[in-house]
Amino acid sequence: MSARIRLLLADDQELIRSALGVMLELEDDFEVVASVGRGDEVVAIAKAHQPDVALLDIEMPGLDGLAVAGVLAQEVPRCRSLILTTFGRPGYLRRAMESGACGFVVKDAPPERLADAIRRVAAGQRVVDPALAATTLAAGASPLTARERDVLVAARPGATVAEIAEKLFLSEGTVRNYLSAAIAKTGTRNRTEAVRAADELGWL
Repeated sequence: MSARIRLLLADDQELIRSALGVMLELEDDFEVVASVGRGDEVVAIAKAHQPDVALLDIEMPGLDGLAVAGVLAQEVPRCRSLILTTFGRPGYLRRAMESGACGFVVKDAPPERLADAIRRVAAGQRVVDPALAATTLAAGASPLTARERDVLVAARPGATVAEIAEKLFLSEGTVRNYLSAAIAKTGTRNRTEAVRAADELGWL
């Protein structure tokens, strides 16, 4: 029998994480060696357990899955990252590939597709959900600069210009300029709409 593929599961929803673990353990060639609920716990656990593939949710406390994939690529290169998420947003896929992830699969994919993706990633291939790949190509790259993205992220909770400026160590005038540029690039009418539009495209 060939060596089993060692898996690390990272998802902040314990029910999903447990169900995923049970499902994957049904495969003869999979072994779940670790399971965590926070992004900032993944690297230490990966160093301790040396998994072959880490299945990473995007939205986790501490560190999001895209950032985790980048750190794993640098610090635990033998562990390959597969992003598994509810959010099939085109910008997420582009950012996942840029971060060092080796695959991207949405959570509502059939179990056999997920199992196949894990095996292919473990074998050194890149795997991308085909429908999402087509959408990503059609959507193009994010037009936002890094600073425009930072300002929109800071504006997410409904923060005022003054609060955004204080958080990012910018002047209020500079924040207004970044917000105006982001509003123009997202084709929206105000910062609330700009945040929503950029979020839906996975640009934030």
